[in-house]
Amino acid sequence: MYGAHAALGASFTDFGGWDMPLRYGSELAEHRAVRSAAGLFDLSHMGEVRVRGAQAGVFLNTALVGNLAAVPVGKAKYSLICTAGGGIIDDLIVYRLGGDEYLVVPNAGNAATVAEALAGRAAGFAVEVIDESAATSLVAVQGPAAAGILLGLVGDNERGPVGSLAYYAAVEATVAGIGVLAARTGYTGEDGFELFVPNARAAQLWEALLEAGAGAGLVPAGLACRDSLRLEAGMPLYGNELSVETTPFEAGLGAVVSFAKEEDFTGRAALAAARDAGAGVSTGRRLVGLKGLGRRAGRAGYPVLRDGIPVGHVTSGQPSPTLGYPIALAYVEAAHAGPGTVLDVDLRGRAEPFEVVALPFYKRQK
Repeated sequence: MYGAHAALGASFTDFGGWDMPLRYGSELAEHRAVRSAAGLFDLSHMGEVRVRGAQAGVFLNTALVGNLAAVPVGKAKYSLICTAGGGIIDDLIVYRLGGDEYLVVPNAGNAATVAEALAGRAAGFAVEVIDESAATSLVAVQGPAAAGILLGLVGDNERGPVGSLAYYAAVEATVAGIGVLAARTGYTGEDGFELFVPNARAAQLWEALLEAGAGAGLVPAGLACRDSLRLEAGMPLYGNELSVETTPFEAGLGAVVSFAKEEDFTGRAALAAARDAGAGVSTGRRLVGLKGLGRRAGRAGYPVLRDGIPVGHVTSGQPSPTLGYPIALAYVEAAHAGPGTVLDVDLRGRAEPFEVVALPFYKRQK
């Protein structure tokens, strides 16, 4: 895929050990294309770990915090893999491909760590854990025009299943003559599809989508606009909002943890204690959205102040191209986390006012 990106004039950056396209021209233009038409992303840095066997569902219920055994075939679930102490090793999406087969998709920098953790936790279960990351590419088309572009490349008999694919679901399909697993999840706040494809066919699929979308306003889109899009959608990024020092409750992901399932999953005792203590009150911080009341943006690491006293820090922040004002995600002390609270962000010695707001910042019109 590198050659395809270089031919389009991409500038590259290191991301999770991968040389990834950061932008192809203007990241602002790419951002706006995704909001108004469509963007094409190479997400091949993401991991793919297949889990299969008679006890696949039960095993994943012990390895991850969610109830994966209850996910219907063809559907997907957002979940977390945690340490015994309740810290987040990674956030991931799990697709149930069959009665005893799942596909776990971790983040790029954590793919090997997650594959290793799953393999270690599989001891004693009738399952196979197969890391397919190095053999699998992932291409995504995101935006209001995404469905129309993709449907123009599938056969008549597949337009119904692909076009009616629900959010957080997946189906086998043939796109431009190439067999893929088509999923409808996304990380931009827009409608869109992710296409898992063998490496050998990835560049061909990429070119077919570019050609099919040319008349619909589709543009190749890099990591820079993917970050601004996900921030507007209020979606966390591992390494910024999530880490092994962060619990699901602090990150606003308590609902992802299933205490109703029978299995004693890794981290259950620690997370139950945090829940019973007030969902993480012991650490006293919450992930919140901040809307800038001025024109200057907060950036990751900048202190958050209340009456001049530090009460937290920004984890992600920049001007919102869609909304027209600065936005940020930040961890702040629980006492200051309520919507409507006005806080300051220390922008290198100058305090700038921000208001705590409900997430997401941006929500598409359906």
